[in-house]
Amino acid sequence: MQADHKKVERYLKTARGQIDGILRMIEDDRYCIDISTQLMATQALLNKANKEILAEHMRHCVNEASTGENREEKIEEMVKVIDKLVK
Repeated sequence: MQADHKKVERYLKTARGQIDGILRMIEDDRYCIDISTQLMATQALLNKANKEILAEHMRHCVNEASTGENREEKIEEMVKVIDKLVK
């Protein structure tokens, strides 16, 4: 993985902390909208981590694919990932 490990780890650890907080909110029977807001914030962090990983994959793995066949394979991987993201 070529992405900035520290940055991705920070996003994921923060998301993990938020998930723990959301679980406590549910246990405490907190207001639905407050829980939903925290869920969206956690999703945003996961999206940032994924964006970082995918961007570096494109900059390194796709860009540095040595042969046309290898490059096409890397591009096809990205097409599949993008398809999953837009569903």
